[in-house]
Amino acid sequence: MAPLDIPLFPLSAVLFPGGPLQLRIFEPRYLDMVRECARSGAGFGVCLILQGREAGEPAVPAAVGTLARITDFYTLPDGLLGIAAEGCARFRVLGTRVRDNGLMHGRVRFWPDEPQLVVPPEHGLLPIILERLVEQLGPHYKDAPRACYDDASWVGFRLAELLPLTRTERQQLLELTDPIERLRALRDSLPRFQRA
Repeated sequence: MAPLDIPLFPLSAVLFPGGPLQLRIFEPRYLDMVRECARSGAGFGVCLILQGREAGEPAVPAAVGTLARITDFYTLPDGLLGIAAEGCARFRVLGTRVRDNGLMHGRVRFWPDEPQLVVPPEHGLLPIILERLVEQLGPHYKDAPRACYDDASWVGFRLAELLPLTRTERQQLLELTDPIERLRALRDSLPRFQRA
């Protein structure tokens, strides 16, 4: 697949495919980006910030990110624009440039979707843990079809979002291309979260 040019929104968070994203938009460069995405129906890239901050000077983004598609717009209580978006395909950033308005663009190559694999028996505890986490922390997944809990990619991405992992750990999980390897890494991290 040929590289594409997309706007990038470096954040201090990791977005996973199928995951929700809520943003408060106030900088002119991002208002322009949202306007353009709304007009064209295109998405924007979300990359974890490796250096710098979300506001102000352009930050240094991670090389792997996720395309976000806007699903809703709303006005926040402070009068600013709020958007809801959802994570789509992952991509690798091949190069970046900053436009005159300060908006970063990336030349990116999209990754193919992961193979649909069933959660293997040795990781059977993970969907059960995920169900409990969804009850407490992930209300947007409460109506997910039962079949999702059998899908190794879906279970891995949702656990990576909802477990109290560091941003670096989340980024590492995003960059894995084997859903079973991701489940293995998540399973190995579980002892840290068990109460004594």
